[in-house]
Amino acid sequence: MKFEKKRAQTKQNIPTASLPDIVFMLLLFFMVTTTLREHDVKVQYRLPEARAIEKIENKRVVSYVWVGRDGRIQIDDNIVTVDQVQEIMYNKRIDLPTIIVSLRIDKNSKMGLVTDIQQELRKAYCLRINYSSIKKI
Repeated sequence: MKFEKKRAQTKQNIPTASLPDIVFMLLLFFMVTTTLREHDVKVQYRLPEARAIEKIENKRVVSYVWVGRDGRIQIDDNIVTVDQVQEIMYNKRIDLPTIIVSLRIDKNSKMGLVTDIQQELRKAYCLRINYSSIKKI
């Protein structure tokens, strides 16, 4: 004959009354802290390699200029010409005076095009320029 202990017949339920509040707070937290991809890159490029690089901490003050293999220039989501760079970047600098222009230029691009872009940035008084590269291993 086996002896069994008598157990209480009550069930232990987890209270779920505050679960919708917790889910809503988590959703709100991730909506506030997540940064979405701002631009779709339409040009193809391969960055040059460098031995010493620095990472920019505050990416909110960075505006990217992409130059593709074929020489096309992209600012934001638009393909532009060299003549349009000055006006676009001047307007951005007016909106954000501490703007940093990050040039993401294909490593096989012609230096004449890069110089033309630099001259247009000078005319727009965008003097904080960063050249993007990948770390050489």
